[in-house]
Amino acid sequence: MSAISASLVKELRERTGLGMMECKKALVESEGDIELAIDNLRKASGLKAAKKADRTAADGVVSVKVADDGSFGVVVEVNSETDFVARDENFLAFVGKVVDKAFADKQTDVAALMAGELEDARSALVQKIGENIGVRRIVAVDAAGGCVGAYVHSNNRIAVITQLKGGNVELAKDVSMHVAAVNPQVVNPDQVAAEVVEKEKDIIKAQPDMAGKPAEIVEKMMVGRINKFLKEVSLTEQAFVKNPELTVGKLVKDAGAEIVAFTRFEVGEGIEKAEVDFAAEVAAQVEASKG
Repeated sequence: MSAISASLVKELRERTGLGMMECKKALVESEGDIELAIDNLRKASGLKAAKKADRTAADGVVSVKVADDGSFGVVVEVNSETDFVARDENFLAFVGKVVDKAFADKQTDVAALMAGELEDARSALVQKIGENIGVRRIVAVDAAGGCVGAYVHSNNRIAVITQLKGGNVELAKDVSMHVAAVNPQVVNPDQVAAEVVEKEKDIIKAQPDMAGKPAEIVEKMMVGRINKFLKEVSLTEQAFVKNPELTVGKLVKDAGAEIVAFTRFEVGEGIEKAEVDFAAEVAAQVEASKG
């Protein structure tokens, strides 16, 4: 295979905190598969879960709108190509129109929402700014007799909307703020997918301190570590960011409420972005202009 790129080694270092040579060796052994390299490093060294890859392919903002009585809310993501445009007042005004219409129409279908005036506004903004702009996704949440609350981080790059059974808007907003900060994967431990648990078990079994131990000891250690893992990824089991003495589950229960669901949007998550070597690009353009 081709040589392991410096950028791939850099990403693995950033995600694991390990040394350059260790990361490069792991990538060579995994033939450049960064996720496999992380799994192998975890098996070999007991490395904790690595940071998620920064896969932000698009810039832009996320935004929310919630009814004053907490009966309904929407969260949207609108993308631009650069952070510069994401801060532009014309772009932000367009985002405001998108959120208002999604809220008013209770619409989650992007194509249906954008038909007509909003699409005209988007096209005009693209022409004015010179960047592609697109509405990526919308989630609408009906409180269904409970309440909805939301939180948008100050950089407009992370937004969360939470549905509670019981409680109030402020409580739902506090839970949303926690989700924005800690990024749990599920509400309760029993919602973690079986394949995720099995993968974690394989990693735990392969760790050095498991070697040579009797099966019953391995099983006891396995149960303890899996339970710890489940608590770490489950919202109700996490220490509440505003008061670590409480779990989020206890916070909500003490208020006579229950967490039904949450949605967390982070700008550009899950979209690949091609890396551009600007120096090479400029050099190529200069060379082409000589012809």
